[in-house]
This record gives sequence, C-alpha cells and structure tokens, in this order.
Amino acid sequence: MNTQEVLKKVRKLEIKTKGLSKHLFSGAYHSVFKGRGMSFSEVREYAIGDDVRHIDWNVTARSGLAHVKVYEEERELTLVLAVDVSSSMRFGSVIQRKMDWVAEIAAVLSFSATQNHDKVGLVLFSDKVELYIPPKKGKQHILRIIRELLVDRPECMTTNYKIPLEYINSIISKRSICFIISDFFEPIPDTSLKILCKRHDVIGIQIQDPIEKKIAAIGILSVKDLESNKEFLIDTNQNEYSNSLEKQSTKMIEATRLQFSRANAEFLVIDDLSNYIKSLLRFFKMRQKR
Repeated sequence: MNTQEVLKKVRKLEIKTKGLSKHLFSGAYHSVFKGRGMSFSEVREYAIGDDVRHIDWNVTARSGLAHVKVYEEERELTLVLAVDVSSSMRFGSVIQRKMDWVAEIAAVLSFSATQNHDKVGLVLFSDKVELYIPPKKGKQHILRIIRELLVDRPECMTTNYKIPLEYINSIISKRSICFIISDFFEPIPDTSLKILCKRHDVIGIQIQDPIEKKIAAIGILSVKDLESNKEFLIDTNQNEYSNSLEKQSTKMIEATRLQFSRANAEFLVIDDLSNYIKSLLRFFKMRQKR
C-alpha cells in the first residue's frame, strides 16, 4: 500500500473501531483493568483519627509537628501492545489477512484505553524488535499506532519471542498491561515469559486463520511456508491430513495456553476472526468475575 492507501485505511479503521470501543469496551475495560493501587500524594499535619503508620518521621522531625503522608488511588494505566509482524501474520484465507485483523483488535483496545485516559505503547517484533513507540495519550498517537500496524514489512520473516519479551521488561519500568498478539507458531521461552509476568499484567492473544485449523477437501494444493519459504504439496482429500492438522492445531494451542498459565498470565484464542468482538467481550466478562 502507498501512503494515501494507508491513510485511507487508517481513517476507515478509526471510524469502525472507535465506535466499537466507545459503545462496547470502555466500561468493560475500566472494570477489568484496575489501577496500580495507591500512590503518594502529599504530606499534611497529623489530625486526630489519622493512621499513625502513615506518619512521615523526616518531615515531623524537621518541622517539630507531626505530619502524615496522604495517598490516593493511582488509576492511570499503561497499555503495551506487543505485535508479531513476522511473515506468517501476513497470511489470510478469508476476507483479510491475520495482520489486518490484528490492526482492528489493537485499535479497539487502544481506543478503549485512551477513552479511559490511559497511555498506549507499541512494540512490533519478528526475530528482533522492529519498532518501538513509547506509551503516550491522545488520538493522534493512537492513529500513528494504527498506521504502523497497517504498514507492510516483507523483510520480517521469522519469529523470536525472547527478544521482544526481554526488551519490554527492560524498557517499560512501571507495571503495565501487556498484550502479546501473535499466531504463536513458535514456542515461547518459559523463563523470559515468567520474568515479564512478574512485573507486568500479561495477556496473550492468539490469532488463528480458519484454514490453519481445518482445511476443506479440494484436492492437491501447492502451499508455501511464509517464514521458511519452503514449498510443498498436500493432498486435502486425505482424511489423515485433515485430522492431523486439527490435532496439531489443538496441541499447539493447549501447549501455549499452558505456558501462559505457568507464568501466571492469561491467554485468549481468536479463531473466529470475523467475530473477534465476541471473543474479547467474553474474555473481559470472565476476567471481571475473578
């Protein structure tokens, strides 16, 4: 896509997803993702009834009068979108590519966050960190994030999760909500994921095209692995192949789900891409009950 086509698509995506986030997600987002707790606000003179555990002894010693620290709820959050832009994310069998669905999902989450006055940051990765946009607020910032998600990056071939996970942990100091959005075709290093989860609230979103789970019997197909560039033939008429594909897909999903669970993170699979809104709302409701 040229610049004009990207800008046109950004505008179209803004109209679609901003409305969805406003009417469906902002309330759920606010109730599901809590603030970081209590933060220091000011020091004032001690009054009868104040908790003596909050006395600031340094200020008390300097002034000669008892002073206490005052705390207030810290509501502002930071949302970090870590998005896989490797070659496999450019695949799509229906309507649009996985990466285009990711742009929609990321836009909905971003607009929900910005309506809640939270910051949003972006990390694009393949086998390295391709782009980092520091967390900020504002509509123009969100539009930039969407624009970057829509840009084709044909040079990004393979995936290496260790690098972006460690990068996020080193660059984002405050506790944040971190969405890792990928097809998770490659295994995630357990240690890197666990270290990230100790500091941040981590949620994995797996994007799966329908044909990656089940393929119709339409004869012999020539297919190509987008990350390795290897080409091979498959006979879709063979029941063994169809059953093997479904079992392999299920096994891969459950292995990834277990990894996230062991790291005390959450995991969501979106395989019905056209109805990703339902999947997100279901996830929000389930999380709200916990």
